[in-house]
Amino acid sequence: MLHIKSNILHKEITMDFNSMYREENVDFGKIQSRPFLIGLLSAFDNRFQAVADSFFEEITWKQFFAIICINLCKEPPTLNELSEVMGSSHQNVKQILLKLENKGFVEMIPDETDRRKKKIYITKKCEDFCKKNDEGSQKRINQMFEGVSEEQLAVTIQTIMQMERNLKL
Repeated sequence: MLHIKSNILHKEITMDFNSMYREENVDFGKIQSRPFLIGLLSAFDNRFQAVADSFFEEITWKQFFAIICINLCKEPPTLNELSEVMGSSHQNVKQILLKLENKGFVEMIPDETDRRKKKIYITKKCEDFCKKNDEGSQKRINQMFEGVSEEQLAVTIQTIMQMERNLKL
């Protein structure tokens, strides 16, 4: 068991990872909380991607994530800008975009001011796909967050954002 002092709850919390995270073939009793969280995030990412990939028939989760990130940008992004938003390499994002372009979901058009750069645009087909899948994906997201309070969500977001900032140091 691991004892952690929590500034948020102002009390000591005892964490038994074996009872929190059931895995018959693994003993989490000796792992510290930080490496446990890194492993948990990695395993969650893998499991989430598998579930999300099965949700869409036409595209993968990573392709959908690229679409989400393009839509978050105020202006059509360049490949470098989208890579930064997605937190992925230029090469990986380019491969994702080429597949999306082949499926008719995005267009990569040379920038008018710098022809070396290409701006990434969402197509009508992509907009229709997003509208068609919006309700179902919202239901899946809500299902995934059942039993998670807004306070827990806020702490999780703050924690991961701080970890993200620390990666850039």
